[in-house]
Amino acid sequence: MKKLFRSMNEGEEWFYARFGKGETFDATARSLHLWDMPALLLYINGLVDGDTITTLLTEMQGNTSRREEEEGDGADQFLSFFPYHAVSDVKDTDELLTAILSGQAAFITPEGYAFTIDIRSYPGRQPEEPDNEKVVRGPRDGFTENLIQNTALVRRRLRTENLRFEMHKVTVNGKTDIAITYMQGAASEEHLTYIRDRLDEIRHDGLTMTDKSLEEFLFKQGFHPMPFVRFTERPDICAAHLLEGHIAIIVDTSPSVILVPTTLFHHLQHAEEYRQAPLLGTAVRLVRFFGAAMSLVLLPFWYLIATKQQYLPDYLSYIGPKDIGEIPLLLQLLGADIGIEVLRMAAIHTPTPMSTAMGLVAAIVIGQVAIDVGLFTPEVVLYVAVSAIFTFAIPSYELSITTKIFRICILLSTALLGAPGFFLSIAVLFYYLCSLKPMGVPYLWPAVPFFPQAMLRVLIRFPMTADEPRPFITDSPNRDRV
Repeated sequence: MKKLFRSMNEGEEWFYARFGKGETFDATARSLHLWDMPALLLYINGLVDGDTITTLLTEMQGNTSRREEEEGDGADQFLSFFPYHAVSDVKDTDELLTAILSGQAAFITPEGYAFTIDIRSYPGRQPEEPDNEKVVRGPRDGFTENLIQNTALVRRRLRTENLRFEMHKVTVNGKTDIAITYMQGAASEEHLTYIRDRLDEIRHDGLTMTDKSLEEFLFKQGFHPMPFVRFTERPDICAAHLLEGHIAIIVDTSPSVILVPTTLFHHLQHAEEYRQAPLLGTAVRLVRFFGAAMSLVLLPFWYLIATKQQYLPDYLSYIGPKDIGEIPLLLQLLGADIGIEVLRMAAIHTPTPMSTAMGLVAAIVIGQVAIDVGLFTPEVVLYVAVSAIFTFAIPSYELSITTKIFRICILLSTALLGAPGFFLSIAVLFYYLCSLKPMGVPYLWPAVPFFPQAMLRVLIRFPMTADEPRPFITDSPNRDRV
């Protein structure tokens, strides 16, 4: 062991120099005896398990014969019979400070040696099913804000020695724990090197928004609206992606796990498809794809045919309002669409017992009154509501918000240029998606570039017994999953 201080008193002075004496109540320094040897105990109150440390101190203070039976002196001899499994020596003061701030308890001996014990007990909740990834049948556990709990939830599903949790600590003040999780032999070493290098390049004081902040540092997202990673709060989804060769990034204090690399179609998948028979799962998936496409184009397309009646055949002449009213149709659509988005935000910020009542008032009373006074036509309310329902079918919250932004852009282009604007905006959007390559992976794979067999597996939920190799985009050194 390396001697950190000349004496125990110097260690106490070092602690007070960092935290101040009496300036913060949770930074605790206590002088005590470990058997017959005086020691200094340092910890942060609230981050340690008080029951465990009390049990340890009770045993060590109540029995002085055990240390006398040991031969030799010094910290190495002392650690050899310390009655706790997670005990380690400390190499320097920076490591000691980080350990204390992480919730470990530190002991400093009279000679100035230091060692820590891991008795962390972070405040948090128990695993429960996430609200945004519910399934009819399946496990009801979900990730929490505790990194140790999250790694255990994954380990429980993948009982293999090839599962790796590579720990990193980033930012200056936050010192956030980040675990790069992957299956050795399945994950691409090139992708792992990319993530490690980006983590080493982070120069910031803290990741206050945890996983979302990390995404922006990893991919230099800038003002790109598309999500470059998939977030999940379900351990079964995380484990399934790890087996496919994807990489999971677990951030301490975040209940969401980052999955990379991903494409657009990963954001349209849901665990419910694999909790049903293959035929039913395929039907659910196709309906979801249809809903996602309609959420993007339904409103602009209806505006196009409502304002350009010459494009409609006679048997569809009923489409479009007969009396637009005093407010232009475009402003009605924009106002109703933005109003529904405001209603969604209000529902999120409204206490749960009141949210249902608030939704009923907004949907029935305000909507009907708006029609009666001529603010909106009935068809505008209908198509905006249907478009919103289609948007709710998108599993990824990030992608659903992005879809709304693109929908408004297509609507404005259609209003400005008519039919050419509608198709031109869709072409520009398609070109933009084709140009995205996070981690070198085409965002529209396997549609662009086109891989027929892989595209078939995107559209159809094949039986689990089918021989399915690992996806090409993971660049796995071993695509055979057997």
